[in-house]
Amino acid sequence: MHRKFEPQLVTVLREGYSRKLFAGDLTAGVITGIVALPLAVAFAIASGVAPAQGFYTAIIAGLIISILSGSRFQIGGPTGAFVVMVYSIIHQFGMSGLALATIMAGIILVLMGVMRLGSLIKYIPYPVTQGFTSGIAVVIASTQLKPLLGLDIESLPIEFAPKIITCFGNISSCNLWTVIISTFTILILIFWSKVTDKIPGSIIAIIVCTLLVKLFSIPVTTIGSEFGQVSVGLPDFTTPEISFKLISQLFPVAVSIAMLGAIESLLSAVVADGMTGTRHRSDMELVAQGAANIICPFLGGIPATGAIARTATNIKNGGKTPFAGIIHALVLLLILICLGSLASMIPMCVLAGILLGVALKMSEYKLFIKMFRAPKSDIYVMIITFSLTVLLDLTIAIPVGMILASLLFMRRMEQVCGAKIICSDDDDTDMDDERHDPFALSKFQVPDEVVVFEINGPFFFGAASKFQDDLISPDVAILILRMRNVPAIDATGLFALEKIIKLAHHNGRKIIISGINTQPLAAINKSGLIEKIGSQAIHRNISTALQYATELLNDKHNNQ
Repeated sequence: MHRKFEPQLVTVLREGYSRKLFAGDLTAGVITGIVALPLAVAFAIASGVAPAQGFYTAIIAGLIISILSGSRFQIGGPTGAFVVMVYSIIHQFGMSGLALATIMAGIILVLMGVMRLGSLIKYIPYPVTQGFTSGIAVVIASTQLKPLLGLDIESLPIEFAPKIITCFGNISSCNLWTVIISTFTILILIFWSKVTDKIPGSIIAIIVCTLLVKLFSIPVTTIGSEFGQVSVGLPDFTTPEISFKLISQLFPVAVSIAMLGAIESLLSAVVADGMTGTRHRSDMELVAQGAANIICPFLGGIPATGAIARTATNIKNGGKTPFAGIIHALVLLLILICLGSLASMIPMCVLAGILLGVALKMSEYKLFIKMFRAPKSDIYVMIITFSLTVLLDLTIAIPVGMILASLLFMRRMEQVCGAKIICSDDDDTDMDDERHDPFALSKFQVPDEVVVFEINGPFFFGAASKFQDDLISPDVAILILRMRNVPAIDATGLFALEKIIKLAHHNGRKIIISGINTQPLAAINKSGLIEKIGSQAIHRNISTALQYATELLNDKHNNQ
């Protein structure tokens, strides 16, 4: 039986966990933990926090997400999607503000899951997600110019354009050794995948480049020289500053973190489903992500979500259950305790090269270019979302992109919805359809004083104005509204319908509704319009509607 709010870990234990499953999970967990190591450190540094905080997030969030996840394969932790947002929040509100915003986002995610909104995330338009994802990738790449080139800049502006101007204005200060090590890192990332995909190129790049720098005393900036010794062991429990003023200021940011986390994690779960043929529980997944983001900040963590690349690595290396994700978190904890001090020797330019590779993959530049073959309206939405992400902020880009996409959707629905007066000799079905359609209007005789007005498509607020604008008051006795092709009607559609009924009654005309579907009929009943129309004026098809219209006309003529 499907349990919507049951973590997959509970399902696995109930079904029975075997040694064979554990063997696969152990291998996958160890490899995924090693893959997550450089990314956790790199994302933390790029976000403007200490390297150890990347470890803490990957360990704590990774553990909680795997225990509660609605997906059997999800690997959680810090991701590139949050880099830009986290950096901006710290710049504006400090670490305490980041912690509070993350907790608020976690609560929002839990509420989204409890309210069963998991399935709604998939309806976010593709141009919006492509726009802000590619925008984030560009901004991540821009933040790595300083460590990638070894530029002598004390601090970079947070805004994209001033940052680029500052970097190129100081290009003469670049460190040749840093450029060499950065280039070597990128070459390893490019060519190592052609050797093997069992061991990630990022690990090879870190090991090889760190050894070269150490052995030959190459003068480049390292994590140790930039941040000091990496803390080993678990962090202390801390409570962020909380005030109503700060909560109100951080609420839009928290919503953006929650939306981004929801999109990223559910997209990762969908990718996992596609790779394994399984099906995740989207609402439970949101609850898991929320719980991780609520707890993480108290232990020094930053926002976390499901990571597509690490989840795919888990699956490719034999992970079958959430125990693989738990093992991945424990491996990272072991590395932090035993080898954390060695992380201080990693060159900053190596991490910059790794993040540049992450940004390139994240940009999905091929899909971005392919989008230019789409309808112009979708291209505009993508470009505007992309531009706002790069030049302003994600908290602005996401809602603006959603609003634009919604407006375009309404516009398209209005174009889809057709509403026109028809008569028996111009029914809009083609000849083949007419032969198979027993209710084609051409098969019936429409009396002279009767007009049939057909509505096609969803009768919602975007199309209601078209209905009113197109309806010309003819000098007739009876108006038949043919609604067999109206799957749904909303409040504004009902309001427009009520106006038409009032106008018809005012002019002494009768209204008959033909072929109405379940949802519109229920809405008309609930709104009370059925009483104004009269239940006897509601007919299943055009045949009975025309018969009723003929009876009304006969009664009218007999009474004259």
